[in-house]
Amino acid sequence: MSFDPFEILPLKFLKVWIYYAELKTDSFEIHNNLTTIEKMKKLVYLISLWLVGASLLYGQILTITDLVTGEPIERATITSREPRLFTYTNARGQADISDFQTASGIEIRSIGYETQYLTYDQLRRLDFKLQLRQTNVNLDQVTVSASRYTEESRNVPQRTVSLTQKDVMLLQPQTAADLLGQTGEVFIQKSQQAGGSPMIRGFATNRLMYTVDGVRFNTAIFRGGNIQNVINLDPFVVEQAEVIFGPGSIIYGSDAIGGVMTFHTQNPELTLTDKVLINGKALARYSSANRENTGHFTLNVGGRRFASLTAVSFFRFDDLRMGSHGPEEYLRNIYATRIDSADRILYNPDPRVQIPSGYDQFNILQKLRFKPSARWDIKYGFHYSETSSYSRYDRLHRYRNNGLPASAEWNYGPQIWMMNHLSAIHKGQNTLYDQLTLSLATQYFEESRIDRSYGQSRRRTRIERVMAHSFNADLQRSIGRKASLYYGLEYVWNQVNSTGIDTRINTGLVERASSRYPNADWSTYAAYAKYQYRTSEKLLIEAGTRFTSFTTTADFRQNLDFFPFPFEQADLNFSNLVGNIGLAYTPDRTTKISAVLSTGFRAPNVDDIGKVFDSEPGSVTVPNPALKSEYAYNGELSVMKTFADQLKVSLTGYYTFLQNALVRRNFQLNGQDSILYDGQLSRVQAIQNAAQATIWGLQALLEYDFGNGLTASTQANYQKGEEEMDDGTLSPSRHAAPWYGVTRITYRINRLNFQVYAMYSGGFTFDMLNVEERGKPEIYARDPLGRPYSPGWYTLNAKAYYQLTDQVGLTFGLENITDQRYRPYSSGIVAPGRNFVMAIRATF
Repeated sequence: MSFDPFEILPLKFLKVWIYYAELKTDSFEIHNNLTTIEKMKKLVYLISLWLVGASLLYGQILTITDLVTGEPIERATITSREPRLFTYTNARGQADISDFQTASGIEIRSIGYETQYLTYDQLRRLDFKLQLRQTNVNLDQVTVSASRYTEESRNVPQRTVSLTQKDVMLLQPQTAADLLGQTGEVFIQKSQQAGGSPMIRGFATNRLMYTVDGVRFNTAIFRGGNIQNVINLDPFVVEQAEVIFGPGSIIYGSDAIGGVMTFHTQNPELTLTDKVLINGKALARYSSANRENTGHFTLNVGGRRFASLTAVSFFRFDDLRMGSHGPEEYLRNIYATRIDSADRILYNPDPRVQIPSGYDQFNILQKLRFKPSARWDIKYGFHYSETSSYSRYDRLHRYRNNGLPASAEWNYGPQIWMMNHLSAIHKGQNTLYDQLTLSLATQYFEESRIDRSYGQSRRRTRIERVMAHSFNADLQRSIGRKASLYYGLEYVWNQVNSTGIDTRINTGLVERASSRYPNADWSTYAAYAKYQYRTSEKLLIEAGTRFTSFTTTADFRQNLDFFPFPFEQADLNFSNLVGNIGLAYTPDRTTKISAVLSTGFRAPNVDDIGKVFDSEPGSVTVPNPALKSEYAYNGELSVMKTFADQLKVSLTGYYTFLQNALVRRNFQLNGQDSILYDGQLSRVQAIQNAAQATIWGLQALLEYDFGNGLTASTQANYQKGEEEMDDGTLSPSRHAAPWYGVTRITYRINRLNFQVYAMYSGGFTFDMLNVEERGKPEIYARDPLGRPYSPGWYTLNAKAYYQLTDQVGLTFGLENITDQRYRPYSSGIVAPGRNFVMAIRATF
């Protein structure tokens, strides 16, 4: 395809004047002999030509607003099939649709609104101003998580759920983990207030995939235990978050077994007129349960071709206060502190305050955007997040037989994440692709663990640093009217550096100590392809495959002075091949039936191969280089139906079988089943391909639109899992949470959005707990026999968002109205008690 230099916008301006110059080639004599009428015709022609040039410069602007409130609808998607085009509205609800003039039809969608199908001429007759009516009762949404490209949800066989900035403004989640949890589709575990480990369909941690702006967020040290990395993300800059349920390894590779969570952050906005666009927002929030003080500021400056977005957030959370009504075991009656160079036990004057659990965090986002032509869109993003040190609260609840705390200190050091990301999108419409997306990213992760036993002077510090480099090339090609091909390449390289030091706090002496991980390189090369074919307007079939090659090199020599490993280095090379097939059947606009058979995998990473840590008192996990990938085989069936544009019902059933599961089991090191670790004789364990596991469950959704702005909905999830133990017996799966869900009643009128909702979860008796969880009595309530169990719980909540003026919005909320004292399953910290939330947002 030839390159047209006039695609660059400033040259379009020049193009107009070239035509103008050509009109002046007539000689002066001829010009003087023109009649008045001819001169007027020429003038009209010049004016028309100028208007055409202006339209090339500024395009045709479509403005989309809410039918009731008149507020602009941000990120409404505008698509067409012929030609294949896509754009979305900015913060002012505006988008340039000049390219859609030849489209056979235009589809306009926004989450929570009725979908509109119009032609360009119809929009012209509306003066390019469109109002959308709010409703959740439809099948039409847009997702970008399933294939990395924008698709209609009716064309995606997998179940997905989306969240937008409107949800953030109403619900006011304190962290990105809380944002996911309030969907009612993702269960969140917390070991401390600065935490949030999602559980999806019985899987968690390194069996779930996270992406930020399409970049893999998982690193080579994502562990099988609960993780808190998701809190690094700033919910105020998340433009849209999506969860795709079930294996997503075709597109996303290793770890995408239980689901994929994608976070799309705000992009710089270009101006759509001849004026520089300057806009932004400022937000302040207070929450009573942890005396939160949060501030956020965003500034966007956009020209026709270049734009900049700057966002800064600061979060301060004090110690978290629990509720009044619940198990007495959850109270924080005593805590350890250091006074006069000695560890002391103090009585907590208010046992409902969880000391110490507070922390601070700040986030910075800087994005630059350059759009040299209609075909190219180039973006650079810089992300930075850092927390203060914070306690691992569950470890501070462990006590020795003499009643004294096991730990005087147990902190995570500052958790740091930084990403530099360069991406480019090219709309080629050539033989190879209609759209090409290139992504080059470098991320830096730092985390540390600092602990000291009660009454001891030795403080252990373990510091982990990971440099994660990645390159992705994703291509999409339409093949006629009925088929689409998505394919791409991926390269990922992680460099892991791990160090350990011991400090004698009474003398200040610092000594080298064992590290948690070996120094290691972990890299992958992959190619994937997914083919979609629409046999008719009602039936779409897709099939995909992915090949991935892994290489791991780990150096254990720095720990040989501390542990008698029978090896100095480990080199692993292996490959994985996965595939899936799915269909989406929409017999009419009210019904969707989909089915998926899919496989997923997780390759052993550096955490699996080389970790040394104490998983629980009396046990120590040691390296095991002899590992291979675990595979998941999944089948699911989903039915979604709307009735009379008022009632929406959805039910999804799934079954997943995990083979060669990577689990922690008893092990031997040089023929010994126990070694001395941290001054204690400890049972040796290691990660091994030692089990099989099954997960099955149901996801249900019920929504009803009463009209006049009143809607009600319920989302419920039930999952049950079993995993094989060493002796062949079965244990409940650790990450299969109890049944849980959320019920909402929402009322929208004019500028008010009011919601009352209940969140709830079932419980587990002692016999229903996973075997590992039974060994953590400090985080559970006690049954009449003194055994740990996880009680069920519920909360009642109310939130209201009111658009006071066009620029100012207020949020008020009361969470956990009945002041329940509860601890979500497997969590180490008690959830907030009654919590008053107030936020104010100003836009400009």
